[in-house]
Amino acid sequence: MKSSFLWRNRVLLTTGTLLILALHLLSSGVRPGARASKPALALIELLRPFQTFVAGVTGESSGFVHDYFELVGVRRENADLRRQLAEFESQRARMQELESENRRLADLLELRDVLATRAVAVNVIGSDPNALSRTLIVGQGSRSGLRRDMAVISNEGVVGKLMVVAPDAARVLLIDDHNSALDAIDQRSRARGIVAGVIDDGLTMKYVDRSEDLRPGDRIVTSGMDGIFPRGLLVGEVGRVSQEGPGLFLNVEVLPAVDFRKLEQLLVLTQKPPELQLEGQN
Repeated sequence: MKSSFLWRNRVLLTTGTLLILALHLLSSGVRPGARASKPALALIELLRPFQTFVAGVTGESSGFVHDYFELVGVRRENADLRRQLAEFESQRARMQELESENRRLADLLELRDVLATRAVAVNVIGSDPNALSRTLIVGQGSRSGLRRDMAVISNEGVVGKLMVVAPDAARVLLIDDHNSALDAIDQRSRARGIVAGVIDDGLTMKYVDRSEDLRPGDRIVTSGMDGIFPRGLLVGEVGRVSQEGPGLFLNVEVLPAVDFRKLEQLLVLTQKPPELQLEGQN
């Protein structure tokens, strides 16, 4: 009968019986060779694959978590190393630039000593965007003792002269501007002329008599007779000479000694050359 005592309490009685059996197996299983140990061994053998799988999964999960945190640490270390490397490269670039600038300034000061004249080293801070006007802006002006018409040179040769001077900046008229002109001579033949800029580009030496002997490769230097540039500064070299046309003068193309696009540090000669005395003058 389902209403009997055993039926109504079947779950409780079954649970209690199994618990008593389990306790008996545990107590009797400690004795080697006991018959009651066989069900325990069978149970252990039955559960072994499951326990092995659980242990493997647990080990793999533990290893995965460990590897994950190690990977996060490695990524952080790599990010720090990349940042330190970028800072090092930036500092090295700045040091190389300072070293290069110091070397150029040392060369300029050495040139000043060779010329035995007063001069001020200046930095180029800009250029004229107008293609018809070839000028540069330097970062020193009248506060540094600069004045209009002072000569501007570089280690390579003549650059130009100051045309406008403000308290803390000045504009340099380059010798390849068509409004520029300087008195120069051929160092080999001693032929004299006026070096000026060409509107298109480059330099020309004007007013050289057709009878003069100028050859490609001749060095052109300042004559010192214009009252601005000292004698003997390199202007450039003769590129081409022709006698086209019926004129009285040669057509002389001059290749400038200076690359005007790469100027960074310049020297302004604050002491003008001595005036030349004409014959018969006291």
